[in-house]
Amino acid sequence: MDFMSQSYNAALSLPPPFQLVTLREAGDAYAHAQSIAASDGAGTLVWARRFHMAEFALVLEPEETLATARRVVYAAGNALADALAIHAPPQQPIGFDWPGGLRVDGALVGGLRLAWPSDAAEDAVPDWLVLGCSVRMIVMRAGEPGFRPLLGGLDEQGFEELSPSVLIEGFSRYFLREMNEWNAEGFETVQKRWLQRAEDGTAVLLDEDRLAEALRIPAWLDPETGEPWL
Repeated sequence: MDFMSQSYNAALSLPPPFQLVTLREAGDAYAHAQSIAASDGAGTLVWARRFHMAEFALVLEPEETLATARRVVYAAGNALADALAIHAPPQQPIGFDWPGGLRVDGALVGGLRLAWPSDAAEDAVPDWLVLGCSVRMIVMRAGEPGFRPLLGGLDEQGFEELSPSVLIEGFSRYFLREMNEWNAEGFETVQKRWLQRAEDGTAVLLDEDRLAEALRIPAWLDPETGEPWL
């Protein structure tokens, strides 16, 4: 099996309706999830098994138009932050850069991005979305943290015992909670929780028109490495 071959197994403990697809370390979870989104459907979670990164992508089938369905990135941000918070050192702040950057104590450690079909219309329900996530667990081949105070990894923030698998399992549970609350109480509940962690501390306007472009070219992602900036 080459590194892009997919394998269905129980390497992670995920709640229904998630279905796991694992890739070898060199695999691209985000690209692979997009390639199988139409055939494998909602709940497919693709995991590239790297030890230094939590790298995964989730296939979604929204019931809203593309313009509003993109807001799922905020629900995912809440889920990721809560999955980290239960393993964080006391009083360790976890925050967001709009719309998908993830910071721990001010240092950029990862982020979220979103893909959709190239022919999807803004006012139509897309066939699928793919939510991608990258979180640096361990900093590899970099200088001292003091020379890059706004960039880093979880190991430098006191998360030495947290593994990618545990983080992804936690994310999956909190993401289901977020979506259930969205369906039951409306998006405002999700939005309020996200804004409480916004790094600039202000009531950021969650602009749907700007969101598409911001997700298409994530500010937190280094295009040369395919990983968060370091």
